[in-house]
Amino acid sequence: MNVVRTILLIAFIIISLILAALVLMQEGKSAGLGAISGAAETYWGKNKGRSMEGTLVKLTKVLAVLFFILAAVLNTRFI
Repeated sequence: MNVVRTILLIAFIIISLILAALVLMQEGKSAGLGAISGAAETYWGKNKGRSMEGTLVKLTKVLAVLFFILAAVLNTRFI
């Protein structure tokens, strides 16, 4: 059981480092709120899921869920 806990702990550390990097790579929510954001915002709003920013958001959500699941599993006494 100690081997499983060590593997999960290493995965937890790797996920936390990747999650921190992903959060730092994302743009702020107030980005693009200048005077020229009218037409550009509608285009990027439609294609948000296919853009790099959309991919980063989806990946961040998946890694955040994995982070919380691993934190809960590592906190139990069974492993």
